[in-house]
This record gives sequence, structure tokens and C-alpha cells, in this order.
Amino acid sequence: MEKCGMYLGCNIPFKAPDIEQSFYKVFPRLGVEVIDMEGATCCPAWGTAPSFDLNTWLAVSGRNINIAEEKQVDIMTGCNSCFGVMSEAKHMIEHDAAKRKKLNENMALIDRRFKGTSDIYHVSHVLHNKIGLEKIKASLKYTLKELKIAVQPGCHILWPTEAMLIKEKNSFFPTILKELCEILDAEVPHYTTLNSCCGMGAMRSTDQDKSIGLLKTKLINMKEEINPDMVVTTCSSCFLQFDGAQKILRDKGEIDFEIPVFYYTQLLALCMGFEPKNVAAISETPRDRIIQKIQSEARLIN
Repeated sequence: MEKCGMYLGCNIPFKAPDIEQSFYKVFPRLGVEVIDMEGATCCPAWGTAPSFDLNTWLAVSGRNINIAEEKQVDIMTGCNSCFGVMSEAKHMIEHDAAKRKKLNENMALIDRRFKGTSDIYHVSHVLHNKIGLEKIKASLKYTLKELKIAVQPGCHILWPTEAMLIKEKNSFFPTILKELCEILDAEVPHYTTLNSCCGMGAMRSTDQDKSIGLLKTKLINMKEEINPDMVVTTCSSCFLQFDGAQKILRDKGEIDFEIPVFYYTQLLALCMGFEPKNVAAISETPRDRIIQKIQSEARLIN
């Protein structure tokens, strides 16, 4: 059985633990053993350590990577920011001899040494590249035929490409999440603002009006161009922004519609037949109606 070290990050266990539960339902069903990375800390994200001291950043991120090295597994994370930060840290450590020397001097203080033996994967990469679309299709209990999805890949899984070992063939035309949704039999049309930022991240902390304004533009574009039944993302930050800030826009009267939002493994778990209360229980934007539709008798696969 394939093994992957599960790096959860901060957002998922603290704000969306049902996404975490969906990982532990979906991956073993698909033949991947999820290995806990005990002792892992914050990645740490841009705006914190990497913005004021590169060596401190590399010491923290290098230690996280080394936890996976000691377990002889690759890292799998469900957070785009964690994926981007750890990919950039590993790239810098492996391409800057002075930084690697300083890192190992710091790690020697805690009896560790960076080896470079564990690669950084996003959960979408593990599903698409390691498990494969046909194995996912064979695991399904319900089909999403005649349902339409707006995909939201997010920014930090796409760029900077030079720092990422595992990535899209063309980051300006991402296909991994689209193909993962299409294998569920859903329709996944293109929309104009597919690669635009949702407004989450540092902007949400420093200029909330501008942050939510970016989301409003993107939601209206989705609604007008493809009128989706749901938004599906593999970024925990995008999930929180689309789900939570969408409610703010409705409460302010700035939009008069709502689009249910899922993290991809939540949707996959529902299509596999797992109980919604275990894998998709927490949201600001209501999802009960679409979940009932997904797990209806009419959608059972014979």
C-alpha cells in the first residue's frame, strides 16, 4: 500500500475539521495509507517567518520536511499555502549551498539533518498522479451526471512553477482539478476568471472590503457564465473564502444567490457513499439540498 505523510497545516484542523475527516475516509479506500506527522508545526506561511528571516523559515519548514524523511514517506498536504511554502523551502535548500549549510547547523541543535528524500505533494496530486482517475471512478457509489461544477484551483498550487517538483503541465490552463471532477461525471465548463485570486490570504486581514470585492467579481462571473450547481476547490483558504465571505455578501445584499462550496475530497467522499455528517458537516453557505441530490437513489451507480 502507498504511504503518504499527512501535513494538515492550520486552517483545516482548526476551521474545517470535516475536510480532515474526508482525507481519512477517502485515501485508505483508494489504497493510500495516511501517516500522521506527529510534531509538525506551522509551515510557516508568507507574511510570517519567511518575510523577515529566511534562515528561521527554512529551519521550521526544513524540520517539518525532515519529520516525513524520518518516516520515509512523501508529504501530502491539503492546503495550497502549505504546499507552496514547503515546495519553495525545499527548492531553496537544494539550490543554495549556504542556506542548506546554515539549515543543518540549526537542525543539528535538535539532532536532525535535512536529507532531501521526501517530495512535497498536494492531495490533488496524490489523487490524480499516484492513485489515478480510473481507480477513483471504480470507487464511486453515486454519479454527478447533469450537475455542473465551477472549479477553483487557487493560486499557491500553480505558482511559482520553478520551485515545484509536482505541478500542472501548464499553470495558466490548469486541468488536474477539472479532470478529478469530470471523473465523477460532472460537467466542468471553463469560466473567464478561473485563474483569478479569490481575495483570501493577507488581503483578507489588511483590506477586507477589497478581499470580498474580488470574491464578488468572481462569483458573479461564475453565475453569469456557467451557473454552477456548486463550487469545488482543493485549497482550504479558497474554501473558507467562498463559503464564509459568500454569506457576508448575501447578508449585505450585494449578491442575491448562493452557490454551495465543497473541498474536493468532501465531494468525493459523498460520491463514495460516506455519511455527510462525517465528511461535509460544517459550512456557512447551505449544502443540505445539494448533498441530498448527490446521494439520491436516482444517482446510484449500478
